[in-house]
Amino acid sequence: MDGADPVIIDAHGHYTTAPPALKAFREAQLSGDVDATMAAVSDDEIRETVENHQLKILRERGGDLMLFSPRAAGMEHHVADPDVAVAWARVNNDLVHRVAELFPEHFAPVAQLPQTPDGSLTRVVEELARCVDELGFVGVNLNPDPSGGLWTAPPLTDASWFPLYDALVERDVPAMVHVSASCVPGVHALGALYLNADTAAFMQLVQGDLFARYPTLRLVVPHGGGAVPYHWGRYRGLAHRFGWTDPDALLGNVFFDTCVYHQPGVDLLTRVLPAANVLFASEMLGAVRGTDPDTGVAWDDTLHYVDHAGLSDADRAKVVGGNARRVYPRLDRRLTAQGR
Repeated sequence: MDGADPVIIDAHGHYTTAPPALKAFREAQLSGDVDATMAAVSDDEIRETVENHQLKILRERGGDLMLFSPRAAGMEHHVADPDVAVAWARVNNDLVHRVAELFPEHFAPVAQLPQTPDGSLTRVVEELARCVDELGFVGVNLNPDPSGGLWTAPPLTDASWFPLYDALVERDVPAMVHVSASCVPGVHALGALYLNADTAAFMQLVQGDLFARYPTLRLVVPHGGGAVPYHWGRYRGLAHRFGWTDPDALLGNVFFDTCVYHQPGVDLLTRVLPAANVLFASEMLGAVRGTDPDTGVAWDDTLHYVDHAGLSDADRAKVVGGNARRVYPRLDRRLTAQGR
């Protein structure tokens, strides 16, 4: 819309405030109750879980809409039973869908996939198709390490992943590369596994040639890309030394969010990477909560950091909304249908 203010899109949010019935269902599942079902949850209960949490904070900080997915640490792809994984993904995705239906102007759904350590993708693709084709989801979260920190999965460039990429490309749907819980005692999920995985996944893409086969596939690397922006020169140097893909050549397909919780980090991210490859996101309510005592700014108020990163008006518009609409075309269509 010419002359209109951009829709400010937080590209990374999780349903960390889901109703208690979800936790009870999971506990029954993991206790071996193969017939477990989740208790009914009313629309009012769902409203209560977000109105004074994600929605309230989003509005207070100046955001308009959040890409909303199930709690990342709760995906627990290391649980090996495929039937359990499918049932768990479905109840989580159905709840996220209900949030988006109750608050269509403020949330757009992103799916959890029922991945398991064995790497089987048949039922993963089936759930992707259900969520996108039937429920209107605009994206998915893809775990490059379903083992929970043991890294038994092949790299993202391996042919075993191709059925999933085929399904994503067919639907023009991007994937955020996001791990889940850690099963390794010495690797903290939020402080180590997440950032390690972002870094490792990007390195896999450098070492391979995935986008020659899938030129329209789009992947979002969260948490500012882990170590990637800080070590951009290392990745470029390694690529040139060993004949791998130059990181610059990945920028048509790989994007990064702003889940970096201090000003210098966002400054670096937006200086190393083109504005076209950065998506405003907060992961709210996620790993880092509370207020930085040195600045008085909430750790996860990343829009504040974006606004103080010295971006031009044109680049800021890309980062806070334009890029998300381009990377997630189904989101763009959803917003356009709302007249936004």
